This record gives sequence, structure tokens and C-alpha cells, in this order.
Amino acid sequence: MNDLFTWAALGSLTGASAATLLATNVIGGLIGPSADKARKWIALGIALALSYLTAAFATEAGGEKWIIAFFNGLVIFSAALGVNQLPPGNRQATPVQLAQGNEPRFIRSWA
Repeated sequence: MNDLFTWAALGSLTGASAATLLATNVIGGLIGPSADKARKWIALGIALALSYLTAAFATEAGGEKWIIAFFNGLVIFSAALGVNQLPPGNRQATPVQLAQGNEPRFIRSWA
């Protein structure tokens, strides 16, 4: 159990963003292709929920913790989905180049 998620790990940026990415992909996979457009919203909801849950357990913080939790949720969302990937216009396909004579096996003739 020590290698899996713990409450302390979920309270960290790394753990919360990993949990957000994992939960979003699992939920999106269960719903199917119709969830592709909703994945960003699902991820945002999970990130905010984890952030507000962490804020709820922060007893030494004052009332401003709820405002900070909102911005922490945005940070978790950005870390989970990758800020450099938003908006979609920033995404560029990386061309795959093979060295000469190294064609993929499934395209080469079997005869």
C-alpha cells in the first residue's frame, strides 16, 4: 500500500495532477468516444474537487483558503493536461521519419 496513492500524495501538486489525469482518462474511457469533448470539463471538475477537499482539511488556514483552493485547482488542471497543449492550435504533429531501409514491418511485403 505504500506505493499507491496516499492522502499526503493527493494533497501534493504531483499527486493531485496524476490523480486528475488518471481519473479523467478512466472516466472518459468508460463513457466512450462521446466523452472526448467533455474530458477537459471532467478534468477541471476533478482538479477543483481535489483542491477544495484539500482546503477542507487545512485547519490552520483562514477563510481565504477557499479562494486559494480555486487557483490551486486551476494549477492542478494545468499540470494534468499540460498548459503547453492549450489551445489546440498550439499542438503540432511531429513528423515520423524512418532511416532508409527501416520501413515498418507491417507495411513491408510478406512475400
